[in-house]
Amino acid sequence: MSDTSRRPRRPGKPYRRPRRPGKPYRRPQKDPVRILAFEALRAVDERDAYANLVLPPLLRKAREKGDFDGRDAALATELVYGTLRRQGTYDAVIAACVDRPLREVDPPVLDVLSLGTHQLLGTRIPTHAAVSASVELARVVLGDGRAKFVNAVLRKVAQDDLDGWIQRVAPPYDDDPEDHLSVVHSHPRWVVSALWDSLGGGRAGIERLLEADNERPEVTLVARPGRATTEELLAEEAAVPGRWSPYAVRLAEGGEPGAIEAVRDGRAGVQDEGSQLVALALANAPLEGPDRRWLDGCAGPGGKAALLGAMAAERGALLVASEKQPHRAGLVARALAGNPGPYQVIAADGTRPAWRPGSFDRVLVDVPCTGLGALRRRPEARWRRRPEDLDGFGPLQRGLLRSALDAVRVGGVVGYATCSPHLAETRAVVDDVLKQRSGVELIDARGLLPGVPELGEGPDVQLWPHVHGTDAMYLALMRRVA
Repeated sequence: MSDTSRRPRRPGKPYRRPRRPGKPYRRPQKDPVRILAFEALRAVDERDAYANLVLPPLLRKAREKGDFDGRDAALATELVYGTLRRQGTYDAVIAACVDRPLREVDPPVLDVLSLGTHQLLGTRIPTHAAVSASVELARVVLGDGRAKFVNAVLRKVAQDDLDGWIQRVAPPYDDDPEDHLSVVHSHPRWVVSALWDSLGGGRAGIERLLEADNERPEVTLVARPGRATTEELLAEEAAVPGRWSPYAVRLAEGGEPGAIEAVRDGRAGVQDEGSQLVALALANAPLEGPDRRWLDGCAGPGGKAALLGAMAAERGALLVASEKQPHRAGLVARALAGNPGPYQVIAADGTRPAWRPGSFDRVLVDVPCTGLGALRRRPEARWRRRPEDLDGFGPLQRGLLRSALDAVRVGGVVGYATCSPHLAETRAVVDDVLKQRSGVELIDARGLLPGVPELGEGPDVQLWPHVHGTDAMYLALMRRVA
């Protein structure tokens, strides 16, 4: 029998007392990628932050410390967004593997479980690596005691793949279509129902839409006319032309927009192609009379204002960009800085106008809404919104549209836009306002989006992620005729 305590000491090495029998304590291994992903999820949960705002500064700080390379950043991004997109499905799986209601599981523990479940069911990370990495993360951020709970739950999750779990936790489609789709595609039931009502049709269309909501969207750039060209942006690696907008360029393999000179200079920006189409349709709608003054009545954070300002400058028109919140008005001013034509940024409530009636030739109001059309980019929004939120947005949306119609002159054009396809935020608002006032006619917006297919019966337009590859933007165009 060997006795390590009697081995001769090496020269220069202090004597160490032999360890007592038993397994020695091992310090947890810190994984910067998973720790960062956990921190991002905690910010989303604790502060109601949005991942697309929280994640970039965390990644930048990690790069500056030397902890991250490009592959690490890609993995952290996938862990955060993948977990958020599939949160509803993963919650159903985790609930089947714990002995208590999920509301009784501490939120930080649930975040670690969700990250682990995504690695097991939504990535190609080997099972043993996904479990061990999640347990190590739990040891670092939760402590050894709760890490044992994480280990036990994830070992149960690992017993089946995603398809197998869905068969176990989702009700049959024939018994409850909305609830089945809710679990399978990780959307709240009320959102599934609302999207289905707006989309119409049978099962295939709604499934395609919900699947598209869970896909990672491409980064789309806009070359602001007169300031940058698509040719300049297409010179970037992996850049391809947009589908519909003449100013759009897509970064097909992701990429860092901030590394592009035109974006850093403000001559180009990141903007979904659906938002570009809304601005283009308003700018190209036929007018009766002069075309000298434009208004963006809900301008924050400034993407549409920057595109409108550039197009207005080409015609010698003035853009007034109004935003109620002063800090968001500051973002608008930053987006418009360097615009080649005249513009003015004001902090004003669009329902209490700071301008005289009939002052503008073109008016856009992209109104505050539930954001159900941008769930690809803000997946956490689906879990924050409630049906009762519509009651709060409705009066504001109607008030902004009424003010926009007051602000435009006779013969001028108003665009009402939302980043939500919910019928209560789109056609219901337009119909209600137009029923209460005369002297306004709807313009067929479809003809102002040349080449864009499947725009419906008109005269308004609803874009869809699964059809057009854009956010689900809605647009109704109106002309004041009396």
